Amino acid sequence: MPLRPAVAADLDTIIELIHALAEYEREPDAVLLDRDELRRHLFGPRPYAEVIIAETEDGQSAGFALFFHNFSTWAGKPGIHLEDLFVRPELRGQGYGKALLIELARLAVERGCARLEWSVLDWNEPSIQFYKALGAEPMDEWTLYRISGDVLGELATRH
Repeated sequence: MPLRPAVAADLDTIIELIHALAEYEREPDAVLLDRDELRRHLFGPRPYAEVIIAETEDGQSAGFALFFHNFSTWAGKPGIHLEDLFVRPELRGQGYGKALLIELARLAVERGCARLEWSVLDWNEPSIQFYKALGAEPMDEWTLYRISGDVLGELATRH
C-alpha cells in the first residue's frame, strides 16, 4: 500500500481531502483554512504538522493522516497526536486506514515517542470499532477542552 510524506506540491490534494473529511463529519462549513497559511504551517521553515498521503496503486490519493508532536511530562518523552485520519469512502475497507495508523506507530517508535493518540467523534461507531480492533483504548476519564476564536483572543489580552 503506497504511503509517502506529503510535499508542498500535495497542498491542493490535502485541502481537497480536508473538505471531504469535513463532509463526512457533518461539518462542511467548518473548514476555514487559508491556503497560504496551511502551506506555511505544513511546509514552511517551521512546520507545525506533517501529513502522510495514502495512494492507490495508480497514484491517486486514497486518504491522509495529519499529525504533530505533543509531549508527555510524566513520561518525559514526545508523543504523536493524530489530528485527522481520512480515507475516501469508496476506498474504505481496503487497508488504507490501517496502513496509515501502522505508519504513524512506526514513526512514533522510530522517534522515541511514548504514545500515539487521537480523538474520535462519539457518534463515529465505525471508526471507534476500527480503532479498538487495532488495540486502541478509549480515554473516557479525560474531557477535551478548547478555547478558540474570539474567546482565545480575549484570553490572550487578559492581565
